[in-house]
Amino acid sequence: MQQQPVRRLLLNMQRAVAAPTRNPRLAVVLGRLLATAFLICFATGLYSHFLQQPLPWMRFPTWPANLYQVTQGIHITAGIACFPLIFGKLYTVFPNLFQTPPVTGLKGLLERGSIALFVGASLVEIVIGLLNTYQFYPWPFGFRETHFALSFVIIGSLAIHIGVKLPIIATYWRKRDGYAPTLVQTAEELSLVDAPLIDAVPPVLQGAPGVRQAAGLTGRLLRWIDSTPSLDEGAPAVVAPAEVALAVVALAEAAPVEPAPVEAAPVETDGIDPDLRSLEPEPRPRASASRRAFLITIGASAAAVVLLTAGQSFAFLRPFNVFAPREKGIGPNQLPINRTAAAAQVTKTAVDPNWVLTVSNGSRSQTFSRASLLALPQTTVDLPISCVEGWSQMATWTGVRLQSLVAMVGASPDSALRLMSLEKEGGYRVTQMGSEYVSDPTTLVALTLNGETLDIDHGFPARMIAPGRPGVLQTKWLSSLEVTS
Repeated sequence: MQQQPVRRLLLNMQRAVAAPTRNPRLAVVLGRLLATAFLICFATGLYSHFLQQPLPWMRFPTWPANLYQVTQGIHITAGIACFPLIFGKLYTVFPNLFQTPPVTGLKGLLERGSIALFVGASLVEIVIGLLNTYQFYPWPFGFRETHFALSFVIIGSLAIHIGVKLPIIATYWRKRDGYAPTLVQTAEELSLVDAPLIDAVPPVLQGAPGVRQAAGLTGRLLRWIDSTPSLDEGAPAVVAPAEVALAVVALAEAAPVEPAPVEAAPVETDGIDPDLRSLEPEPRPRASASRRAFLITIGASAAAVVLLTAGQSFAFLRPFNVFAPREKGIGPNQLPINRTAAAAQVTKTAVDPNWVLTVSNGSRSQTFSRASLLALPQTTVDLPISCVEGWSQMATWTGVRLQSLVAMVGASPDSALRLMSLEKEGGYRVTQMGSEYVSDPTTLVALTLNGETLDIDHGFPARMIAPGRPGVLQTKWLSSLEVTS
């Protein structure tokens, strides 16, 4: 059998990392949980994306009012749960990394390529998504565009990988199908793993039949080292006992010979007296986690990261909100904030006594000061602020119904609007509002929050609040409302 050092190394690595918890059944179990989490993230992410950038024909429900709070909360929570799931999945398939040969035909190429793309894109996706919840962006690319594009890369590579691995998935989908052996190696692979590898044969044995020496650059280097003359040129060549022992083992396997009639003295190959070898402790089997303990660990990890962060999205989990960046009830008007007036550069224009809100419909327009808005009939509603970062909180808003304001300029309640803010720059300085929101009676130009005058960081002098809309579209520091259709 020809020596194959790289293949031998890979096969030994496979054997070294094999464990009861690394088998196809557990890989399938974790794989379907991970796929489910990513599909949930993909669906809820698409909903959030098209709410912010709708196609012309799209219309969205305004009931229940907390719909976006639920969908985006699930989106963030499922994304965070992907961390322990993907690491657990990688753990179960780790021995496959040392598969030899690495690629076998087109199917093998699709399998390896799809999983490499999936893992790489997934790790980037969930890491930047997590950092987005903290509004921390230490990268040069746009988060929203990259996050959206990577979602399609993930789902596409996942679909390819599932298609390639479908026979294995079908075999190990159900528990009663049992577990495959932890590691399966052919007889030829086992013989390669167990074969002795002699990098440099002692010169006195190089001519013996059946002796093989490592080839390639390593073999040449070791042969050159062995051929270097001794400093003591007059001293006879001495072969170390360990070298002799390795060579004897190789000879015994390659070309076994009849033993000598006389009993040979024991060779100390490792410096230990043979008479004392019986005193050595028996080698203990390597400890490994049970399948049940492994699954409990993954489940507990996923439950912990969800429980300790979901309190920012769901009120009943608020007592357990440890790691989430937002906490309910903290902030001006007892409500957290994302973008401050200072960040929006409106600290002067928002408190200008000459501020007015302009409502226009073609050539017809009307302006309203804050005092004139307060003089109009007021409506109070309970609506949540639900932000794309995952946090949300219900609040009480009072203001003028939007449908009343557009009616004052002769527009239909089914009109669509363009909203403009006092912000000097930013991706949401100008936003669009569909007719489904304009016609909803709970959509307000809000003037007070939780019974108090709007704080400047919450949009003073007036802001928009509508049911089922992301927080970034609840325009603060309103400047104008323009009827577009």
